[in-house]
Amino acid sequence: MSGEELFETAFPGTNGRSCATCHVREDHTVLTPAHVIALEATNPLDPLFNRIDADDPDAAVPTYEHLKKGLVRVILPLPENMDLIDFEGNVVTPPDRTIEVWRAVPTVEDTAITAPYQYDGRKATLQEQAQAAVTSHSEGGTVSDRDLDKIADFQEKQFTSQRAKKVAQKLAHGVPVEDIERPELKMKLTDQEERGLEVYNIACEPCHGGATTLQVTNRTIHDLAFVELKPDGNVLFDTSVTPPVPVLKPQPDNEFLNVGFANLTYLGQIFGDLFGPRFNASVPLPQYRYRFYTDGTRTVKQVDLPPVPQTASGSPFDLFPAIDENGAPIFGPNFLPQLFSTDPGRAAITGDPADYEAFDVPPLRGIANTAPYFHDNSAETLRDAVDLYSRFILPFFAPLNLPAVLPPENGGFFLESLSPEQKDDLMAFLAVL
Repeated sequence: MSGEELFETAFPGTNGRSCATCHVREDHTVLTPAHVIALEATNPLDPLFNRIDADDPDAAVPTYEHLKKGLVRVILPLPENMDLIDFEGNVVTPPDRTIEVWRAVPTVEDTAITAPYQYDGRKATLQEQAQAAVTSHSEGGTVSDRDLDKIADFQEKQFTSQRAKKVAQKLAHGVPVEDIERPELKMKLTDQEERGLEVYNIACEPCHGGATTLQVTNRTIHDLAFVELKPDGNVLFDTSVTPPVPVLKPQPDNEFLNVGFANLTYLGQIFGDLFGPRFNASVPLPQYRYRFYTDGTRTVKQVDLPPVPQTASGSPFDLFPAIDENGAPIFGPNFLPQLFSTDPGRAAITGDPADYEAFDVPPLRGIANTAPYFHDNSAETLRDAVDLYSRFILPFFAPLNLPAVLPPENGGFFLESLSPEQKDDLMAFLAVL
C-alpha cells in the first residue's frame, strides 16, 4: 500500500483506528470538536470512540466530553528523577510511574519542517511518532520500517501552502534556515493584511519567526522565559535593586518555552471563564504536583513544582502573592500562586525543572485552519487566542514594547497590548499566512 493508504487504513491487530481517525484529512489533519460531535451523532461505534479516550475508561457507560473538546488521553512515563506529590508533599507516584494528560491532536501539515514532534517534542522523527501512535492510540503492535517510512513520506508531503513547501525544499537541499527568506514578505496583500503583517512582525515574529515560523528569533525574549528557582520552587529575585527583579537562567539551546499557557488552563479550571473564555474549562483536567530530584535515585530533592502557594490573604486561590522581607513577591515560575498543574509539558520528557509546563513554539502557517488552539485546546477560536496574547502574554515581555495600556475590548476586565483594530488586522494576515 502507499503511504496515503497506510495513513487512512487501520493496521491489523489494532482497535480499528487509523492515523486519519484522529488526524482528519478534511479538517487539515486535526481533530475538531465539531467532527467528534457530528460523528458521535451519526456513528457512535466509530473506532474514534474507544474507551482509552473516554472520560472514565472504567465507567459502565463511557462518556466522551474531553474528546468532544478535541482532546485525547496521552499517557507518559515519568522521568526517573521525578515523582508525583500531593498537596502536603507526600509522594503519590503510581506503581507504573506514568501520568496522563489531555492534549490536542496536532496537524501533520508542514511536518517536513517542524521536527521534533508532539507538543513536548518527545519524538524525533515521523517514523517514531507514527509507531508511538499505533502503539498508544490504536493499541497495535510493531509496524515494519518500510511502512513507517511510507507514512512519514506521505506526511512530509502535506503542506499548508506552496510557500511552506518551498521552504521545506530549500531546507532539504541544505540551505541554512537563516538564509531562507520569509516567503510571506513577497506576497501580494490587501491594505488590511499589510497592516496585519506589521502587527505580526512586532507581536508574533520574535517567537514565531524565520522562514519556518517556529524560530525564536529574539533571544532576549527567549531568555526571559527561564528563571532561577529557589529550593522551595519559588522564583529567585535579585533584591539588590528596587523593585526586585527575577534572576534569569538562560538556556540557549532550549527551544521549548513556558509562556504561561498551562497556567492559563489552570486558571480556567479554578475560575472558569473569569479571565476570558477557556474552551476546556468545562472538563476536569489532572491536578498534579511534581518533585524533581538531582538524579534517578530519587534521594536528593531538587525542587517541588508548583510550589505551595503563599498568598496575600492566605487562601491558596488568591492570585495576589505574599511579599517576602526584601519586597519580592513569592511565586513559582508562572509568576502567580498556583495550587496544581494540569500538564508538566516538556519536563515529563527531560526531568528538568526548567522545562516545567514548557511546550514547543508552533509554526503559524495555516493557523486559521486548525482551531482550537494551544496544547490543550484552551482557546476555541483564533480570536480567542489573539485576545489571550494581547492580555496575558505580550505585556509580560517588556522588550516587545507592547505594554497593556489600551482599554479593555468589549468592556472586559483586562487592559490590552493590541487595539481592536490591530487584532482585526492581525487576524486578516493570519488568515492568509
